[in-house]
Amino acid sequence: MFKRIVLATDGSEHSIRSTKYAIELAEKFSGSIEVVYVIDGQTAKADVLHSGDKFKIEQKRREKMKPVVDLLEDAKITYKVHLLHGEPGPEIVNFANGNDSDCVIIGSRGLNNLQTFILGSVSHKVAKRVDCPVLIVK
Repeated sequence: MFKRIVLATDGSEHSIRSTKYAIELAEKFSGSIEVVYVIDGQTAKADVLHSGDKFKIEQKRREKMKPVVDLLEDAKITYKVHLLHGEPGPEIVNFANGNDSDCVIIGSRGLNNLQTFILGSVSHKVAKRVDCPVLIVK
């Protein structure tokens, strides 16, 4: 049922909790996990302005994902990490829809009601537009 699981991560505490659910589903259904980390334009610009060294920028991004990757390694789950560039919501949706995904697992960032109304959350955007079930982890 859930063979191809997309795990959207940003290195936050919500992502780590989401990873634990992704591992449970992958174990239960003998599935694999596609870890998606999206680098938006603002973040990319800020990284270049503050560092300038491509190696350091890449290392910083890998460090953000390290807790997630460590959990997957410890669980001996088949996974692959994908670094995407663009707006997180649409990039996650395009990846999930374009790869015949069975489920997307994403953390909730806990925006307040006003921020959610004005900006919309990434998890909400994904849930509205992706073609498979979505598990939003609080």
